[in-house]
Amino acid sequence: MLRLRATPAAIEQAARVILAGGVVALPTDTLYGLAADPRRADAVARVADIKERPAERALPLIAADLDQVAACIGALPPMARALALAFWPGPLTLVLDAPPTLAPEVSGGTGRVGVRVPAHDVARALCRACGSPLTATSANISGAPASASPDEVERTIGARIDLLLDAGPTPGGAASTIVDVTGSAPRLIRAGAVPWSEVLACVDRG
Repeated sequence: MLRLRATPAAIEQAARVILAGGVVALPTDTLYGLAADPRRADAVARVADIKERPAERALPLIAADLDQVAACIGALPPMARALALAFWPGPLTLVLDAPPTLAPEVSGGTGRVGVRVPAHDVARALCRACGSPLTATSANISGAPASASPDEVERTIGARIDLLLDAGPTPGGAASTIVDVTGSAPRLIRAGAVPWSEVLACVDRG
């Protein structure tokens, strides 16, 4: 495993690793995550192997911005767009219909995929450098505590990944709120950092 301070040059190198099918540990606005190309079934399978988790469990994605989500996942329906404009970048994951360009394993067989724009410059820059949303499942063995420390990521899974982008400790905190926006009304999948009441208020205003 290569460990690099998260400079612009290192981000470009990490993007090359990902586009070649590799797996990179990256900082987000909460914890460290595992970034891989969600369009490559081999890369998605590697993430599952690294985490020792069932391949049928869906993988969350992060993106550089709303435009990247629209270009790579699909145009957001009005309700989803209103929520994205209100809470991105930030800890709100929107569950959308998965496009056929994604590896089927990303959706865990549901045909849907969760995506958000994180409030972390390095994470967004890496998505931008790859030209695509990336996986962002927590950088840990499944069932073990997720980590905000690059040292802990290196200790626990360093031998299994290709590169670690080190931006120091991440803030931690509550996980993202996950909201399914594929229907006519929002549906709470997981409570998290964005209160459900604020999600509903945003939708009502729209």
